[in-house]
Amino acid sequence: MDLNDYTRKFDIVDRKLGTKEIMASVYDSLKLKGYDPINQIVGYILSEDPTYITNYNNARALICRIDRDELLHELVESYLEK
Repeated sequence: MDLNDYTRKFDIVDRKLGTKEIMASVYDSLKLKGYDPINQIVGYILSEDPTYITNYNNARALICRIDRDELLHELVESYLEK
């Protein structure tokens, strides 16, 4: 078999975190650094100021991946479903 006739398959592992995983990671990072995670996350959501979130464990970069409107939508939907 000629190598030019062979097509190699390449699978990419999806490493994107979902909203729930990102929020859990951000929550844990804030807690580990001694912050009140709920207050900090609420401050971020209300102001969209990322400085409410610690840089520890890349938490600030992670939360910035989430669209704030989508996050609010998911939070309200989750709250009302319970």
